[in-house]
Order: sequence, then structure tokens, then C-alpha cells
Amino acid sequence: MKKRTLLMSALAIATAAATLSGAAHAQDFPPKKPVTLVVGFAAGGAADAAARLIAKKLGENIGQSVVVDNKGGAGGNIAHQFVANAAADGSVLLLGSVGPLTIAPHLMKLPYDPFKDLAPVSGGVNFPNVLVVHKGAGVKTLAEFVQLSKKKPGSVDFASTGAGSASHLAGELFNQRAGIDMTHVPYKGGAPALQDLLGERVTSYFAAPPTALPHIEAGKLIPLATTGLTRPSYMPNIPTVAEAGYPGFEALNWYAFVAPGKTPAPLLDRWNKEIVKVLNDPGVKDALNKHGLTPQPTTRAELAAFMKKESTQWAAIIKERKLTAD
Repeated sequence: MKKRTLLMSALAIATAAATLSGAAHAQDFPPKKPVTLVVGFAAGGAADAAARLIAKKLGENIGQSVVVDNKGGAGGNIAHQFVANAAADGSVLLLGSVGPLTIAPHLMKLPYDPFKDLAPVSGGVNFPNVLVVHKGAGVKTLAEFVQLSKKKPGSVDFASTGAGSASHLAGELFNQRAGIDMTHVPYKGGAPALQDLLGERVTSYFAAPPTALPHIEAGKLIPLATTGLTRPSYMPNIPTVAEAGYPGFEALNWYAFVAPGKTPAPLLDRWNKEIVKVLNDPGVKDALNKHGLTPQPTTRAELAAFMKKESTQWAAIIKERKLTAD
């Protein structure tokens, strides 16, 4: 009996020591290995621009390089799957996006669960889309656009950057709220969508403001409304969809920081603190705003709640509109 008691005590001590040692190692901050910030899109886009600005300042603040790793493809799902399976030691972060985190799970079977295999860290940046039409559409306001859609059901279409993208779901949400039935025309990216809109091969497009603005200013495209709840500072004269007759309408593009799901909470808390600090930095805020991106720092709990709300909203739209990933 005495031997058994001694053995159990020894095992308990060894287990406790191993746990404390493992916890201490897992909670090293900054991590002793290189830090990687994964982005699900190619270099040159809004996500990449935000990631590089934030990574640079993060690295300066923690005294260690934060390397941006672009893993484009499948609408961002490749990057999200990569991080879901990555080492949960605080050395890997992901600038996740609205599509893979809250839309794609309702459109297709994914090899990861964004709510289990990825852990919320902090909000990142957001920006609204702007609904634009070509000059030949013959409309100048959102009300006229809706009238045209109702007068000729099925003849008005809208471009997007792909099935399940933020621009696609913005159009479907507007279909629902306005009681119209625009036809969705998916493209493989913003450039070909914009090209066909300028060529008047598609009627409208829920476009990213930075890419649409030069064509709006040149008079080649007519802006009807933006999709946030408030007007962005760089488009002060364009009403929101909500202001133009659809109260509460909101469909934002957003990027948020997440980590592998099993990352220890103390590490997630530290990364939250560092990311929020960067997003509140005046120089970083100014640089992001110049790209048309609004910083959105949050607590971990606030991001989790926001993701759940977005997921619920898009799930309902996808079900009602009978959308698929095709």
C-alpha cells in the first residue's frame, strides 16, 4: 500500500512538472521560432496590403520579424485550412476573411471548421462595397436601379469576385431586401469583373472602393450606394443602401486575425494585445485609411460574437436564395 502511495505521488509530481514545463514552453512570447502571418490572397490586394502594414509594425513592437506568407487559392480556403492544421504555438497567425470564416461553411463541405479549428484573436480591418453600374444602364440612383430590376425581372445582373465571395453575398442580400431577382455572374477576381462592367457586358457590380473609385471619378461608372451602415470618409457623397431606403442593410468585407484552434489562451491574449496596439497606432491607421481600409480592433470575445452573427446572417441568405458553390 505504501509503495502504491509513493508511486502515485511520484507520478503526480512528474505529471505536474511536465504540464508546467509544457505550458511555459507553449506560452513563450514572442515565440522562439519565426512568426508567420498567412494571407489567403495573392500579393497586391486589400488583404495583402493590410497584412504587410500590420506585420511590419508588429515586428517592430515585439522585436522579431513577422513574415507575410501569401497562400492564395480557393477563395482563401487553402490558407485557412493551412492555419487550421499549423502548429498551435503562437508562431502562426492568419488574416482570415469573411468568405472562408462565415460564408463558405454554408456553401460547401470544408476540411476544417472555422469555429473549432481556428481561434479568434482580434478584428482586423473592414471596408464596404460600392454598388456601381455602367453608364449605359440608364440609372443614377438606387431607387431607379430597383425600378429597372422590377420592370425587367431577370434582365439585370450583377458581377462578383466568385461564388461565396463578399460581393456575391452583398448582391444576394440586396435581392432579398429589395424584393428583386438580379442574376449573379461570378468572376475569378475583381479585375475581370470590373473589365466586363466597363465593357457593359454586365449591369452592376458590388465593387471594392479602391478599385472602383478611379472609374467613378473618371465618369465611367455610376455609384449608387455603399454597403456599410455609415458613409466611408473617402466617399462622403454616396449614400449607403440603408440611407437609400433599406434600414439596417450592412454587408461588409472584413478581415480578422485568427490562430490555430488549439493555441493556448495566454498566447491568444498576448497576440490580441499586440494586434490591438498596432491597429490603434496613428501611423498604421492613417496608412490603412489611405488604402480604403478601416481598422477594427476587438477583444477575442467580440470577434467570436461578430463571426457568429455574420455566419448566422449569411446562412439564412444562402438557404433562402438556395445558393450553391457552383
